[in-house]
Amino acid sequence: PGLVGAIQNQAAKLQHVILGGMSHPPIIELAERLADIAPGDLQYSFFCGDGASAVEAALKIALQYWVNIGVPGKTRFVGLVEGYHGDTLGAIGVGYVESFHKDYLPAVTRAHRACSPHCLQCPFGKEPTSCDIECFGPMEEILREHHQEIAAVVVEPLCQGAAGVRIYPEEYLRRLRRLCDELDILLIADEIAVGFGRTGSMFACGRAGITPDIMTIGKGLTGGMMPMSATMVTPDVYNSFRNGEDGVDRTFYHSHTYGGNPVTAALAVEALRIYEEEAILEKVAIRGKQLDAGFAKLSSLLPGTRHLSLGMIAVMEFPDEHGGPDRARAIGRTAMAEGLLVRPRGRAVYLWPPLTTTEAELEAMLKILEQAITETGNTRHT
Repeated sequence: PGLVGAIQNQAAKLQHVILGGMSHPPIIELAERLADIAPGDLQYSFFCGDGASAVEAALKIALQYWVNIGVPGKTRFVGLVEGYHGDTLGAIGVGYVESFHKDYLPAVTRAHRACSPHCLQCPFGKEPTSCDIECFGPMEEILREHHQEIAAVVVEPLCQGAAGVRIYPEEYLRRLRRLCDELDILLIADEIAVGFGRTGSMFACGRAGITPDIMTIGKGLTGGMMPMSATMVTPDVYNSFRNGEDGVDRTFYHSHTYGGNPVTAALAVEALRIYEEEAILEKVAIRGKQLDAGFAKLSSLLPGTRHLSLGMIAVMEFPDEHGGPDRARAIGRTAMAEGLLVRPRGRAVYLWPPLTTTEAELEAMLKILEQAITETGNTRHT
């Protein structure tokens, strides 16, 4: 009701102002609130309409930053294999997914791609007890070899969503932050999917104890009710765009007509208030434990099946002996027939429930998944 009321109240006052050389009270308040809750010194926001637009802005900011400070040649990006950052051409370049984007490849400037930190199918055959983040090695190799041409590294922090909900260790992000500092490379964290409490922390970067140079946010920014996103930057990045006495124009010539719309801004302000008032992180901690315990039980139904959880995210992967991707798809179809929408990705079946999910609702989801796993156990998967 509070979110609906915020939309109605603002719509009766001021419906739209383009932020080209102008501003309005809701967007000022929102920018201040975001600066208060963002990790570290991320203090400035550029507002967009959706996640891919925020990523495009982040890429252009990174490229122009190096031009602004007089460092030529930094024009390339680095992403992760199976990373996903949206479906515009720039976003495809840093987050190319073959099944989504193959038809556009000739028009895309592809980034360097580092090994995906895929803990449920570790590419180095490590277990959690023996892991020393060996998966960071390929990323380090790329950065050390090409750092003079690299403008920024772009990652989904702690969880690669479209890749099949690949949850990975916080230490990976900490090592990446240190190496980017050492080699003078910007770090862009795409928190579009995992921000605003999803991982059990307000932002995944905060959970890992790092501050990116640029951070994209969206989805939960308005409680999922209306389209809005933002690209946040540190003072170092922001100040590089100031025009000085040297006469050089450092303006960021990038704009979206409806970026920072007053109605969506007022909605976002109210969403942030509700996150705080309803202690959403405490609720995520409680439901997250229930979700993890539920997936531990589900994965125990089939020996060799493993699971991981992170706040209000849980995923399990089915090895070939239990049907692999075919089994995952069959579980998705069976669960849908019972009233639960899941979106299997490859071998992975996951839950990404609303942060407001109740204990009873989550228990119902887990029961349907258990039923689907059991019912598909003796069927041929096609």
